[in-house]
Amino acid sequence: MDVATEKSPLRTLEAWIADARALDLKDPDAMALATSTPNGSPSVRIVLCRAVGDDMIRFFTNYESRKGRELAANPRAAAVFHWAALERQVRVEGTVTRTASDVSDAYFANRPRGSQIASSVSPQSQPIASFEELLERHAKLEAELEGRDVARPSHWGGYELQATAVELWRAGTHRLHECVRYELRGSSWIGARRAP
Repeated sequence: MDVATEKSPLRTLEAWIADARALDLKDPDAMALATSTPNGSPSVRIVLCRAVGDDMIRFFTNYESRKGRELAANPRAAAVFHWAALERQVRVEGTVTRTASDVSDAYFANRPRGSQIASSVSPQSQPIASFEELLERHAKLEAELEGRDVARPSHWGGYELQATAVELWRAGTHRLHECVRYELRGSSWIGARRAP
């Protein structure tokens, strides 16, 4: 890995996701997303990265979920991608904002219909009486909307993690792993090697 880069290190992330996809790894774009409350209580879960740009990664979720509530109160997050088969890892840190509505609408329109309906009926992270009740709600809405498009619910949409730091990691022999951390300074990414 080159410390000096004229492009964003997120382009390396994009290439590594493509490498994982080429190997037919399951969920090559899965990432652990860490959020926290304003008083610093952390939580982490796996979500899917749905786009990578020069300075951001995008994911979609329920705005009323635990992560959505935590991001509303404390819009800082970190994510990590790990591909054991490739012996690679990428960490991303930054601030999070909601995507524009048209971006969320376009992504939602291309989701499988069952997933669209699930987004509409699931009160993500909230207590439910039973799993069977959730399945019944799904079946009921599916029947009600037969032959019609499913509208994106207002409580569901996209987020962009605007990266301020990116760390690229590759496994090495004797646990001497190769690690380069990039930090965004102004409009430039500045890289420095880190000891493993």
